[in-house]
Amino acid sequence: MLDEERVREYISKTEEALEKIELVQPERSHLKRLADDFFKMVEAYHEDAVHFYEKGDLVNAFACINYAHGWLDAGARLGLFDTGGDDKLFTLAE
Repeated sequence: MLDEERVREYISKTEEALEKIELVQPERSHLKRLADDFFKMVEAYHEDAVHFYEKGDLVNAFACINYAHGWLDAGARLGLFDTGGDDKLFTLAE
């Protein structure tokens, strides 16, 4: 069952992951532009999730925060984000 506490936990987990990642590509590289684009998607979906959560729209908040974390995981697996090897907050390839 989807409830406010569960959605808040997912938002908190994504916020923790956002604080942890680093973009380490050289400024003029193609990968830097790609990492920036992924990061913008994460931020946009996170902001949408918070917006919907604050309005009490838990379904859309949950959907948005899962998209945000999906972009984080994709960026981590592609090597766009340095996660410090954290395999609890991120799905890393081995």
